[in-house]
Amino acid sequence: MKNRTVGIATLGCKVNQYESEAIAEAFTQKGFAVLPFDACCDAYVINTCTVTAESDRKARQMIRRVRTRAPEAFVLVTGCFSQSQPKSVAAIEGVDFVCGNDNKLAVVEAAEALCASGQKQKTPTIAVGDIERAAFEPMCITRFDRTRAYVKIEDGCENRCTYCAIPAARGKVRSKPLEDVVREVKGLLDGGCREVVLTGIETASWGRDLKDLTLIDLLEAVDKIANGARIRLGSLDPSLMREDFVKRLAALKHLAPHFHLSIQSGSSRVLAAMKRKYNRDMALAGIARLRSALPHVELTADFIVGFPGESEEDFADTLDFARKANFLSMHVFAYSKREGTPAAASREQIDAATKKARSAALIALGEELCAGRLAAGLKAPYQEVLFETFEQGYAIGHTANFLEVAVASPCPLHGKVLPVRFLKVQGGRILGELAT
Repeated sequence: MKNRTVGIATLGCKVNQYESEAIAEAFTQKGFAVLPFDACCDAYVINTCTVTAESDRKARQMIRRVRTRAPEAFVLVTGCFSQSQPKSVAAIEGVDFVCGNDNKLAVVEAAEALCASGQKQKTPTIAVGDIERAAFEPMCITRFDRTRAYVKIEDGCENRCTYCAIPAARGKVRSKPLEDVVREVKGLLDGGCREVVLTGIETASWGRDLKDLTLIDLLEAVDKIANGARIRLGSLDPSLMREDFVKRLAALKHLAPHFHLSIQSGSSRVLAAMKRKYNRDMALAGIARLRSALPHVELTADFIVGFPGESEEDFADTLDFARKANFLSMHVFAYSKREGTPAAASREQIDAATKKARSAALIALGEELCAGRLAAGLKAPYQEVLFETFEQGYAIGHTANFLEVAVASPCPLHGKVLPVRFLKVQGGRILGELAT
C-alpha cells in the first residue's frame, strides 16, 4: 500500500504554529508522511488566521494555489478563518473538509477517510462547532525541528477589544492543566530542546478558568523542572505587570528576561476606545517595574496605527510612549477593519495614506531604538547565545534577553549555547566572536 502523504501550511500566530505541529504528529501516528507544503501530496491542511483582512486573503490564495497545483489532492481547512466564515471557505473550489478551532485534530480522521474513499467531495463537509462551548482541545508535541519549541498553554480571549475578531473565532478562555503543561515541557527538555516558549491566544489569562491558579503559579512550576533551559513567554497584556507578579517573576531562575507586550497604542484616549484594560500611565509603570526588577530585560511590542479616530496628537503620544519604553523591536500594524467589530462600524476611519505614513514613522523609530538597545548591549563583555540558523558563513542566534547575534563560523552551531564576545553592531544585529 502506498504511503499516504500530507502537507501542512500555517498562517498566523505562534498558537497556530503549535497546533500545526500537533496535527503533524497526529498524522505521523496514523501512518502519513508529512512533507513540505509545496511537495506533491495526497492531502493538504491549511491552518488559517483571520486577524486582518490580509490574513483572510492569504488563506483564500493558498487554498486556490493548492487546487491549481494538485487538483486531485484533498484539501482540508481549519483555524480562525474557518471558524468565523465556514461557508465562505467551503465555497472555494477544491475544498473537501472545513473545521474550526474547537477540534482541529479532526482534520486527521477526515484526511484518512478521504484518502480511503479516493474521491473528492462534491459538497465539502463542514464540521465547525460552537466555539463558546468548546473545551481546551487536548494536544501535545514531543518533537521540535528548531532549537526552541512552542507550547500552547491557553486558548480563547474574553477581552473583547473593539478592533479584534479573534474572541469570536477562539471563544472563551480555556487553560491547559498545570500538570499537563509541566509534563509536556519536561518531555521536550528531556529530548534536547534548549528553549520553550509558553504561548496562548491571551497568555496572561492562563488559570482564569482554574481554581486559585494564575500564570505566575504555572511559571514557578515550570521553572522548577527547566534544568538550565530557557523558558520564554508569548505576547502579554501590559496590565499583567503588577507589583506582586513582577516580584515573583524576578525570582525565577530560568525565565528569559525578554517580554513581548501587546501595547497597541501609546494614547490613553485610543486605548480607551479600543477597550484595552490599561492606559498609557499604567503601561509605562508596568514597564518601569520590569526594568527595575530585571536590569537586563529587553522588551518588544505590538502597535496598531490608524485606529478609527486616532488624531495626530494621539499618534504623537504613541511615538513618545515608544521612546520612553525604549523597545528593542516593534511590530507595527495598520488598522484593518474586521467585520462585526465595533471599530469597523466607526465613522472615524483613517485614510490609507495616513495609516501608511504613520506606520512608516513608527517603524523608523523602532529601527532607531533597536540600534540604541543593541549598542547598549555591547557594554556586556560577553553573553551566552543560543544558535539557531546559519547564513553565508555566519551562525546566528539570540541571547536570553533576545539580542540577535551573528558569529563568523565555518559550520552551523545549531542548538548550541556558547559564550560570545560582542564586537560591534551591524545590520540590525550584534556581531561577535566565540569566547571559548
